[in-house]
Amino acid sequence: MKKNRLGRTDVMVTEICLGTMTWGKQNTEAEGHAQMDFAVDHGINFFDTAEMYAVPPDASTYGKTEEIIGNWFSRTGKRDSIVLASKVAGGGRPWVRGGRGIDAPSVREAVEGSLRRLRTDYIDLYQIHWPRRGHYHFEGSWDYNPYTQQKRDEVLPNLIEVHEVMGELVKAGKIRYFGLSNETAWGTMQYLKLAEQRGLPRVQTIQNEYNFLRRYYDMDLAELAFHEDVGLLAYSPLAAGAISGKYLGGVLPPGTRGAVAGSAYRNNQYTEPAIRAYLALAAQHGLDVNQMAIAFCLTKPFMTSVIIGATNLEQLAVNIAAADVTLSRDVLDGIQQIFMQYPRTL
Repeated sequence: MKKNRLGRTDVMVTEICLGTMTWGKQNTEAEGHAQMDFAVDHGINFFDTAEMYAVPPDASTYGKTEEIIGNWFSRTGKRDSIVLASKVAGGGRPWVRGGRGIDAPSVREAVEGSLRRLRTDYIDLYQIHWPRRGHYHFEGSWDYNPYTQQKRDEVLPNLIEVHEVMGELVKAGKIRYFGLSNETAWGTMQYLKLAEQRGLPRVQTIQNEYNFLRRYYDMDLAELAFHEDVGLLAYSPLAAGAISGKYLGGVLPPGTRGAVAGSAYRNNQYTEPAIRAYLALAAQHGLDVNQMAIAFCLTKPFMTSVIIGATNLEQLAVNIAAADVTLSRDVLDGIQQIFMQYPRTL
């Protein structure tokens, strides 16, 4: 499988990354281990997790996914052959450090907990799961308003505090590289400036949503990626399964993430016309729509890796095989035409 450079490091990661957030809720430990075995057997060397997982999150499953991965490392002895990414949760969830916002003590506590659960003494890429400010991710794009948040001089002390503790953890060998998630261009540039000014770890990647329905990275973040080598780790390339069409008409099939969560929020009256158009395009060209969606993400020059998730090995096999799908000019033109018709969906 093709590999891409992780930011400006010497680390090469596969263009498909194994997402793990269903393990511990929708998937058992045995199923998670089977997915890791399958992924590695098919050439994947990159796993992504977070202290907050499993998802949908609650107190009973906090840290479960990392425990499952740690047990797999212990069983297989393959820790050093995997590039492992994890994340420190932001504030707002009472079962994670009392809901406290991210600060230096919370980062230290989170890293130690993750290392213990993962049964490892280092994490390759450690990411801030979401910023301690307003942002347009997690269904926030329609009412995103930066004018309701603090100005730079009020935000900057916390950014410096968090960035400095990341530097301490890098020096201690507990994390190797630093990344962001659910960030904006402005926020990313603050960390890049701090890295230059204070000799702190450079941002190597941003993990944001990217799919047919949400292509925010095509704008300012794409230019940032070009100039600063901060590539995208794309989560939800299938819009949490909505692009498959399984939730059309408000259906929540048993066992799906939508059924577990009680809502398939990316499938709604605004997105359904676009989803139906992508389904028709895939059928017209004899393509699996899920593979078409992932293969499209892989055409983007700013893409470091596409994070795929699955609840069974059949889904996982289809998603991994998308790396071998080459989209024709006609398909790419068709995707662009649909996007021009439905450029921004909820």
